[in-house]
Amino acid sequence: MPEIKDILEGSKIAGARMIRLIEDSDPSAFEMLKLLYPHSGNAFIIGITGPPGVGKSTLIDALILEFRKLDIKIAVIAVDPTSPISGGAILGDRLRMQRHATDEKVFIRSMASRGQKGGLSRATKDAAIVLDAMGYEIIIIETVGAGQGEFEVATIAHSTGIINIPGTGDGIQTVKAGILETGDVFIVNKSDKPDADELVHHLTRMISMRKPFKTNLAKTNWTARVLKTIARDGTGVKELADTFLSHFDFMKKNSLLDQKRKKIEKSYFTSLLKDLILKKVLLFAETSGEYMEVLNKIQSREMDPLSAAELVVNNICVLKSNN
Repeated sequence: MPEIKDILEGSKIAGARMIRLIEDSDPSAFEMLKLLYPHSGNAFIIGITGPPGVGKSTLIDALILEFRKLDIKIAVIAVDPTSPISGGAILGDRLRMQRHATDEKVFIRSMASRGQKGGLSRATKDAAIVLDAMGYEIIIIETVGAGQGEFEVATIAHSTGIINIPGTGDGIQTVKAGILETGDVFIVNKSDKPDADELVHHLTRMISMRKPFKTNLAKTNWTARVLKTIARDGTGVKELADTFLSHFDFMKKNSLLDQKRKKIEKSYFTSLLKDLILKKVLLFAETSGEYMEVLNKIQSREMDPLSAAELVVNNICVLKSNN
């Protein structure tokens, strides 16, 4: 069992053990998070998302190098697809970032998505709290890369980078999926490919189209940037790192960081409520006897699942109100 003191002192071993408890849904992790939470809230969280094959891990590996040149203590949570057999992460993004393995100021952790929508594991925000409390100044969260629906990362990150590559039509997909509204920095990776400039132009035009929908916001709004990179040789990565840091400074100077943090905490609180309520409702239903009764009726097709679920929930609400 990791010690709170060791985690706060930045012990990688203690931090890794704590994150393992979180992934295993160990009850002790919940209690420890309560103690760690007051020590969090200082890190700059960057979300990196995009479809498979755009080079997210390679780009993050290059970003780590640029941030370390500034002596920034950095952690990475790489949310990987889940093995259907073991339930663990199957890609292991840490393998792509091995050159940083001996750096005491770099912590890289792969986490299994475990089927969570939005390309994020349910434990990701909890792990970010641990890393924040450990003193990491920047935390990068890389989503699983399962497709274009990955805007959930924007609910836990202060700044969101969306990666595209030329020649795949992903610029158009961005509009279709609604990711356009969540991005703070758009990255055209593998920009040595043909049509890179065309994609930059396309993304820039789309960003200009989103402005009329934000008339209620102040003139101090950040205008999303579009940058070209070649992650494999580091081209454009320094500019990208500087842009993320500029966005962080911009938010602080214009009182936008506090607003963003409030949104993140609201989202986290809501997700916790959903998880805890669901657990308690299921436990109550299963121990009441009614659960098995309606389940048998569903399996014998005497009742449909929708009506059965509605009946159980309504009965629980009645019982709770009577108590």
